[in-house]
Amino acid sequence: MPQDANKVKDHFELFRGEEYVDMLARKKAEFENPHPAEEVARVREWAKTEEYKDLNFSREALTINPAKACQPLGAVFAAVGFESTLPFVHGSQGCVAYYRSHFSRHFKEPTSCVSSSMTEDAAVFGGLTNMIDGLANAYAMYKPKMIAVSTTCMAEVIGDDLNAFIKTAKEKDSVPEDFDVPFAHTPAFVGSHITGYDNAMKGILEHFWDGKAKTAPKLERVANGSINFLNGFDGYAVGNLREVKRIFDMMKIDYTILGDQSDVWDTPTDGEFRMYDGGTTLEDAANAIHAKGTISMQEYCTEKTLPFIAAHGQETAAFNHPIGVEATDSFVMEVARMAGVEIPDELAKERGRLVDAIADSNAHIHGKKFAIYGDPDLAYGLAKFVMELGGEPVVVLSTNGGKAWAAKMQELFDSSPFGAGCQAYPGKDLWHMRSLLFTEKPDFLIGNTYGKYLERDTGVPLIRIGFPIFDRHHKHRYPVWGYQGGLNVLVTILDRIFEHMDATTNVPSKTDYSYDIIR
Repeated sequence: MPQDANKVKDHFELFRGEEYVDMLARKKAEFENPHPAEEVARVREWAKTEEYKDLNFSREALTINPAKACQPLGAVFAAVGFESTLPFVHGSQGCVAYYRSHFSRHFKEPTSCVSSSMTEDAAVFGGLTNMIDGLANAYAMYKPKMIAVSTTCMAEVIGDDLNAFIKTAKEKDSVPEDFDVPFAHTPAFVGSHITGYDNAMKGILEHFWDGKAKTAPKLERVANGSINFLNGFDGYAVGNLREVKRIFDMMKIDYTILGDQSDVWDTPTDGEFRMYDGGTTLEDAANAIHAKGTISMQEYCTEKTLPFIAAHGQETAAFNHPIGVEATDSFVMEVARMAGVEIPDELAKERGRLVDAIADSNAHIHGKKFAIYGDPDLAYGLAKFVMELGGEPVVVLSTNGGKAWAAKMQELFDSSPFGAGCQAYPGKDLWHMRSLLFTEKPDFLIGNTYGKYLERDTGVPLIRIGFPIFDRHHKHRYPVWGYQGGLNVLVTILDRIFEHMDATTNVPSKTDYSYDIIR
């Protein structure tokens, strides 16, 4: 199986060579105890039927390929949005390696995060020593301004008390007594990454606003006219936060982004390594208590954080990952109302441009059926935009969506003729989605990178929107929020539709009657 040094074959070409094809065939026949090809084909066809779907949906104690991640991933996401903050996960090193690699593969940037490196002895005797040593090492080596602590399964199963552990670590001089170490319990065996984001964000605000775990006086709110903004767990944080800041600057409002990841996951290559870059300053995080109100772009990412903020006297408003004209209208008008400002003419022009683009292109989307999966807010926002474009979101699935989300989705479906016959599937996984793609027969699938296996299996073309996106580059740099973001989503949907048109109309004299230059 030689390689030629003058022409090195890439893996997708190399493994199609005769030697590899023969080797893999012998391996399958001699070592894998395969079923007859006819039986495999029979079962494959049966797994596409309504009968199989009914059996698939009767599952109770088994999850197959859930479209969600675990709580600590969301906690790390929240932590990196603050100035010179080092996420510290109390648990095993392997878990933290997963969080770091997951973000780095999506954002194409290094992600700094450390663990307390708990192993078997800590699982038996507790992780206090790991916390003491870990905080000391992290503080000395990486020189953060804040260390934000969360947990993994191991620490939660044995019941480690983060508040007590951090106080003990400070008594042992791991970090200075007045050093900021907010914390949140984020058990990975319940909830999902959006729950972890919520717990961690609430923990950070609670730390600054409510007396730093009873080591400082609680802050007294003196209301001003500023607005706080929470993005929630968002794979488009780089592009979205920059777009939101541009809109807020255009509206001339005083605002604080609570958790700004836009710089740390988009650092330049200029010879300087930036372990920390940008982020909400710790002073701004504390002073955010004085804001008039707080806006969350993702309701289900802030189910604990927003009530906590409201309990401190602020107005709050929550959206569901607003995409498109109507959703962005609601967001912009609420910002203007809360801040007491007028909507600038330039922003109204941007709205008109999006409306114009939709008018140019909606004939290609009208009546097409879409299956959508993702986090509950994103799935809602995409379904609403698809209906605005004249499409039909016949299947909307969210593994980490609950009954309240499903009820809200049904209200959305009932609000438009394009929602007739559409259905939401809370708590279901991508193996459920596979059955639905075979039986409901949508024209397109919208979801993250993992949908490519569904595309290969079912033949339904995938439109990549969501988190994570591993197999396409730099999507996170472009916003999906705001009128400009709506245009980006529209173009993404249209490009895949046109690509599919070309791919299915390109046989000369047979299917090329629609292989057009003009679309």
